[in-house]
Amino acid sequence: MSFNSLYRFWNIPLVLALLSPTAVAIAEDSIDSPLEAKIERYIKSLRSSGRIRSCERTAWSVFDFHTGKKIVSINEDTPLQAASMIKPYLALAFFHRVKEGRIVYGPKSRRHMELMIQKSNNESTNWVMKQVGGPAGAQSLLKQHYPNLCEQLSIIEYIPAGGRTYRNKASARDYSRFLYSLWNGQLPHGKEILRIMSLPGRDRLYTDAKQVPQGTLVYNKTGSTALCCGDMGILSVRGRNGKRYAYTLIGIIDSWRKPSSYGPWISARADVIREVSNIVYLDMKQRHRL
Repeated sequence: MSFNSLYRFWNIPLVLALLSPTAVAIAEDSIDSPLEAKIERYIKSLRSSGRIRSCERTAWSVFDFHTGKKIVSINEDTPLQAASMIKPYLALAFFHRVKEGRIVYGPKSRRHMELMIQKSNNESTNWVMKQVGGPAGAQSLLKQHYPNLCEQLSIIEYIPAGGRTYRNKASARDYSRFLYSLWNGQLPHGKEILRIMSLPGRDRLYTDAKQVPQGTLVYNKTGSTALCCGDMGILSVRGRNGKRYAYTLIGIIDSWRKPSSYGPWISARADVIREVSNIVYLDMKQRHRL
């Protein structure tokens, strides 16, 4: 069994969703997916050609909302750098406190929330984090109230000056469970989180992913550091029958050694995620005759 295959299985009884709004029920009894094999081959080819270095790890996850099945699970349980992909979790922590009546979601906080997600503004991120008790407060709140969404989540630090945040971590499975709960209306102020995640911006799931059709709706958050390139989101594509078909896609490329030149490195890794997005869409197109 390959290293990537070690992370394939995640079984959570459907009844959990009925017992708790924070529980996630996803049919993942077994994954025997041609799509997963395609992604495995693509990443292996990049390693063989040196386009992905030996110091880099990747993780991938795809969940099909139409069928209710996980169809890609590669290194899902590996905690990797979260970078700015941690920010939707901070939004969840903030809105949990709003639901409790302990803080207010008004014009100021809405502006900070939009800046944090849409513009990835780190000052606004730290402002939001401060409202829920800083890194330790956010971590404690999420672990207590949403344990199934953050098994590998580790919020350690505010975003330091210059954006060099390397200590906060999460796994692709954490993001998958978060997005599943968000899409299914299980999180406080979930519609507002989705609205903010859908605000226009350059991403790695749709922007310049030439196979993904125009008009696809995207709800996402990118993450970038000198050691991490990632994106986590939901894509909703329109089929020929006029219906929309939604799926999650999480892609993370994590390195333990800084590249010699950041710009070319982050651009090339973003393009890898875009190509995986192309591969995923083409599979969905065939799967659902889009």
